[in-house]
Amino acid sequence: MRHWWDIYKKAYGGLSTASWMLALIQLVNRSGSMVLPFLAIYMTTQLGYSVQQVGAIMSTYGIGSLAGSYLGGWLTDKIGAFKVQFNSLFLGGLSFFLLPFLTGYVALLAGILLSSTLIEMLRPANTTSVSLYARPENITRAFSLNRMAINLGVSVGPAIGGLLAGISYTWIFIADGVTCIAAAGVFFWYFHNRPVQQATVDHAAASTVLPRKPLKDKVYILFSILCGLYGMLFLQIFQVLPLYYRQEAGLSEPGIGLILGFNGLIVFAIEMVLVYAIENRFALQRIIVVGVLLCGLSFLILLLGQSITVLYTGMLLLSLSEILAMPFMVTLVVQRAGAHARGSYLGVYTMSWSLAFIVSPGISTYFISHYGFDGLWWFNGVISGVIMLGIVAITGKMQGQPRVHAEEEALATNL
Repeated sequence: MRHWWDIYKKAYGGLSTASWMLALIQLVNRSGSMVLPFLAIYMTTQLGYSVQQVGAIMSTYGIGSLAGSYLGGWLTDKIGAFKVQFNSLFLGGLSFFLLPFLTGYVALLAGILLSSTLIEMLRPANTTSVSLYARPENITRAFSLNRMAINLGVSVGPAIGGLLAGISYTWIFIADGVTCIAAAGVFFWYFHNRPVQQATVDHAAASTVLPRKPLKDKVYILFSILCGLYGMLFLQIFQVLPLYYRQEAGLSEPGIGLILGFNGLIVFAIEMVLVYAIENRFALQRIIVVGVLLCGLSFLILLLGQSITVLYTGMLLLSLSEILAMPFMVTLVVQRAGAHARGSYLGVYTMSWSLAFIVSPGISTYFISHYGFDGLWWFNGVISGVIMLGIVAITGKMQGQPRVHAEEEALATNL
């Protein structure tokens, strides 16, 4: 026990106070993450929409996420991460109070578009803040700490959301809005007028160095596409798996909340320790490839049936995939961006996930309608193989700096 306790202390040691506060804000915010996992069920059971209509509305959420990711990244480089995060949390929280009153198809589309745009502005700004406040030697663990807080909140949110849904779906929207606004309050209290305390940003040099442009970085764009394909698979945890649990496995809302909460619990329990154990022992490429492999297996195992053992095993594999893939993908992005274009690069990375949110519902519902859930699981397995091959081909180049940008920076420095 002492050995394991020492490992946990080392895994969490050395992180800055600001990194812990950013994680706390995400914990408060994500504890109210109840709307998205139950949105598809809400629209089918409460509003009477078809699976195809639900897919269109969920794609609208993806469009808003795409717009929010671009705006969040662009605004972060323009006005700073603080303002973007505070306004995203506060205004996004207010938008959740509006959604229960929007029951018409067009009105709900507009409301989901607005809400997702506001909420998703947070992600590139928050990730930028993590990279700025983290100590350079601990940056991957700082990302993992932030994700651990998100997943702890996500483990609590769906479980509570399942109970609230049994009373009324309106309470889910209210709870999500309250936690967003509470997170905005905590964020403002701690980070208002707090300067960046670590030496990863050289403001004197920043005035003379031309920022990199991620859309002109072909290697990075290819990597973002691969991340988006992975996101297309992983995001089915919110869009497809709840429907599968309800329609095929016959789980109730509380049962669905528990299995989704199991994902957050696994990530909370082991991510920091696992990242600490492997981050300096294995190449990033290998870690990410294993994560993608586990993602494909998490869906293929569902071909074995709908028993509780199979369902929870699939969620365990998906949770391990998340742990091994996501924080190391972000680490590669930050390394590629350098110190002067993190907001833009992280914005494009977030946009790839937003595009995945747009594409995933349409593809998923098409396969479900024509080939059933089993057809979708086979499709997911094939896509996982494609992603793995792409990661192997591209990540070696991702760890270097783009030559054209290096030349631009040298020119700017000489000027």
